[in-house]
Amino acid sequence: MTTTAAQAMVAATARLRAAGVDDPARDARVLLAHAARVDASRITLIAPEDLPSEIVERYEQLVSLRAIRVPVSHLVGERDFYGRRFKVSADVLDPRPETETLIEAALAHPFERVLDLGIGSGCILVTLLAEQQQATGLGVDLSEAACLQASANAVLHRVQARADIRRSDWFSAVEGRFDLIVSNPPYIALSEMDGLSAEVRDHEPQMALTDGADGLTAYRKICGSAAPYLTQGGRLIVEIGPTQGAEVAEMMGAAGLVGVTRLQDLDGRDRVVLGRKT
Repeated sequence: MTTTAAQAMVAATARLRAAGVDDPARDARVLLAHAARVDASRITLIAPEDLPSEIVERYEQLVSLRAIRVPVSHLVGERDFYGRRFKVSADVLDPRPETETLIEAALAHPFERVLDLGIGSGCILVTLLAEQQQATGLGVDLSEAACLQASANAVLHRVQARADIRRSDWFSAVEGRFDLIVSNPPYIALSEMDGLSAEVRDHEPQMALTDGADGLTAYRKICGSAAPYLTQGGRLIVEIGPTQGAEVAEMMGAAGLVGVTRLQDLDGRDRVVLGRKT
C-alpha cells in the first residue's frame, strides 16, 4: 500500500500531538523534508506524490525519535542562528533565539579580538567573526566534543583562519587580552532542572545547562577573573537566566567593571548583562 507525502504528514502530526510535542505539524513537515532530502519549502509540492518505501521508513524512524522528545535539531543535525545554519549534536547546547540579544550587544561596538568562554556549538564566536570581518577570536570549552563541533562550524562559515578553539576550564588555557569577552555559561540552578522540557533536560549536555548548584557559579568565576584579560575599555558580555540580572550585575560592579547594564530579550526579560573595564 502506497502512502502520499500528505498522508504521511497527517499521521505523523497526530502521533506527535499525542506524544505532547509542541507544534507537531511544523515538526512533521521539517522531518519529512529531511527524510526526503528536499527543502522544507518544497513539501507542499510533493504532498500529492507517493513516497518511496525508503523515505517512508526513514520518516518513521525520525518521527519515532521525535515522539520520545529527541530535539528536531538533533534529528536533522542543524539549527538556524542569526541568519546562519549551524551544525549541532547532543554534545552541545542548541543555539537559541534569545542568545541573539548577546550578539546584538556585542556588535554594537567594534572589536578586534574576542574571547568566547564555553564555546559550545560555536554559534556566538563564529557569528561574531563572520559579522566582524577584521576580528580574530579565541573560543574555549571544557568539552573536547564541543571544541570539535565549534571547529566544524568555523570551517562551515569560513572563519577558521581567524578562530583559535581549544580545550580549557574557563580561563586556565587563555592568554593575552581581549576587546570583548562573551559567554553563555550554564545558568540553570539544579533545583530548576526538573522543570525543563524533556527535549532540553534529557537530550542536551548537562554541563552546558547547570552548574549543579545555584546557577551562578560560572558568573562568579567569569566576573572575578575577567578584568586582567580585558583591554582598557574592553567589554564583558554574558547571557543570563531571566531572574539573575541583579546578582550578575552586582558581581560585575564588585569586579571593578563600569557602565554595568542589563539588556532584555524580545520577550522583555533580562537576558544579557554587560560591563566595561575602565
